[in-house]
Formats: sequence, C-alpha cells, structure tokens
Amino acid sequence: MNDQSSNGPSTGGQVPLDTITLTGLRASAFHGVFDHERRDGQDFFIDVTVHLDFTAAAAGDELAETVHYGVLAEQVVAAVERDPVDLIETVAERVAAVALEHRAVQLVQVTIHKPGAPITVPFVDVAVSITRRRP
Repeated sequence: MNDQSSNGPSTGGQVPLDTITLTGLRASAFHGVFDHERRDGQDFFIDVTVHLDFTAAAAGDELAETVHYGVLAEQVVAAVERDPVDLIETVAERVAAVALEHRAVQLVQVTIHKPGAPITVPFVDVAVSITRRRP
C-alpha cells in the first residue's frame, strides 16, 4: 500500500517527502528459531529511513519539527535488543512501529540484516525489508 511516484514515496501524489537515513545500526540480540540463536545471540544490523517534511524544521531551524536521529537510533537499537522473537520480520515490524511513533514521520523503511543466520551455504547477508506508512 505504498504511494510511489517516479520520484519516490510521496504524500498522495504531492511532492516527495524528505528523508533521514540511519545505516548499519548494530544491536546484539537473541532472535531466531533455533536454541543456539536464543542461547548465544548474535549481531543484527538495522537500516532505517524515515520520510517526513523538513519544511517547518528548516524554516524555523527547530529540532522539534523533525526527528532527532540520535534518539531514533537509540530507540531502534533498544527495540531490537528487547524480547527475543523467532522472526526478523517481527523485529522489522517492531522497529517500524517505533519510528512511526515520531509525529513527523509519515513513512518508514526498515531493513534488518542477520549476517550470522544459520544457513548451510556460503553467504554474506540475509535481510528483510518492510515499508510502513502512518495510518
């Protein structure tokens, strides 16, 4: 249910939204379906892009009109590190919900990387990505 224009996510066909992107946030957590994942834990890497309108923030040079990305980063890592679940899909939903709690955020894209996933063939990374819009 994404409104996608040729210029990216937008607000119903209007000008595309501005973005803040956090790339490669690291969290140590115990997510996974296997006992050893729950016991030993592993690192997860998170990319988050929030879409919002910078107009008011820029006009007034006011942090309260945008998203404090330092706070968002801390909230994302805390969300990933709490309450182990089986699926990184569930973790991605949790992170999206945290981002959407910021009143300025209209849309969020989340990617959860699990480079230590229990896969039996050589690989570099496993990741799930979701996009969620403010209801």
